[in-house]
Amino acid sequence: MAYQTIYPYTGELLQKYDDATEADLEAALSTANHLYQTRRKQPVSERAQILHQIAKALTNHEDELAKAMTYDMGKLLTESKGEVELCASIVEYYAQHGEEFMQPVPLDSQSGKAYYLKQATGVIVAVEPWNFPLYQVIRVFAPNFIVGNPIILKHASICPTSAQKLADVVLEAGAPKGALTNLFINYDLVAKAIHDPRVTGVCLTGSERGGASVAKEAGDALKKSTLELGGNDAFIVLSDADDAQLKKIAPNARLYNAGQVCTSSKRFIVMADKYDNFVAMLKEAFAKAKIGDPMDPETVIAPLSSQSAQEKLQKQVDTAIEHGAKLVYGNESINSTGFFFQPTILTDINKDNPIYNQEMFGPVATVYKVNSEQEAIDLANDSSYGLGNTIFSSNVEHAKAVAAKIETGMSFINSGWASLPELPFGGVKNSGYGRELSSLGLNAFVNEHLVFEPNN
Repeated sequence: MAYQTIYPYTGELLQKYDDATEADLEAALSTANHLYQTRRKQPVSERAQILHQIAKALTNHEDELAKAMTYDMGKLLTESKGEVELCASIVEYYAQHGEEFMQPVPLDSQSGKAYYLKQATGVIVAVEPWNFPLYQVIRVFAPNFIVGNPIILKHASICPTSAQKLADVVLEAGAPKGALTNLFINYDLVAKAIHDPRVTGVCLTGSERGGASVAKEAGDALKKSTLELGGNDAFIVLSDADDAQLKKIAPNARLYNAGQVCTSSKRFIVMADKYDNFVAMLKEAFAKAKIGDPMDPETVIAPLSSQSAQEKLQKQVDTAIEHGAKLVYGNESINSTGFFFQPTILTDINKDNPIYNQEMFGPVATVYKVNSEQEAIDLANDSSYGLGNTIFSSNVEHAKAVAAKIETGMSFINSGWASLPELPFGGVKNSGYGRELSSLGLNAFVNEHLVFEPNN
């Protein structure tokens, strides 16, 4: 497959990379497995100290890493810098809490003394996407580094520069060779790696199709897997929602990263008495959002990641309108060599519309009018996805009660989606399984080793 950097703002090919070979994969597996075997005896405190150094290195290389991400997949440079800062905070979080998380866990038993150890299991293959080129990698690398599991990374083919620069920074900061190995491999070699006995697990963030393929390979090889897939997240606006809060938060909940976020709010479900004002507010905000150069700090809407992403989103919007959706704003072509998509608002989408249960990965908001809270809950749950969800209400306790009725992995109260090191990340249904970040993310690929001493 072609690993290359094509700048989405200009369409210009900036750099190409050679594919890794089967020999490259064998060398990476050998190095990573050797590291796993030697690190089993290493104190967690030593790995934590290296993570402190990696966090500092990420901060020191912020400009370089941020520009690499923007050139690779087009996101705003301000967003890229924010991503580097988030990555540094995640690494620092596991540096500070790793020893605590890895402590033996005592178990109550009347039959004797018992506890379980948390131990590394081996080499992990990570298949990661382009929309957050560093963050997606760091959130699996940092906890597995503390555990002692080396990572072999197969990143998206459109962000190779970001992937390699991150691997270089990790090595430069003092991580041993093999801790994070970036390989420009094809999917046949990914499958070969999964089936290798030195590999004990695979994690993927990406599409349903990619997740199903990786999960099938992992199942055939009897390897553990975690998947973070797509989302069609609901943003529920109850009748007592604060209008000022909505105006401040709702537009960015859809437009951040040009709408290319699994957990961004995609379906706005609004009570009838709020509906007209909400649509007008969203339209005004979308119209004011400046489209342009992602390196310009004044720009709000960057290009999409690729021409194929642009074409896919356009096809989805056209299909929605052909099947009865009302175009409230947007869907106009932008005179540019870049892969831009104008922020767009669609309403009047019924269940027969083909896009009703599709994720649209870009700055397109769909808005639904509902007449009751139960109708809002039912609509939110009428999806094959279950990643994130937002509830807006002036009564926080009531909002929490509504959140508890939504079939999702994460709910946010009076807030857009968020990601913090201490908060677990993951979904249900076709949005995947397993959790990343927090102490739960550390447990994804550990051996929970029981030690039991029976009573005499």
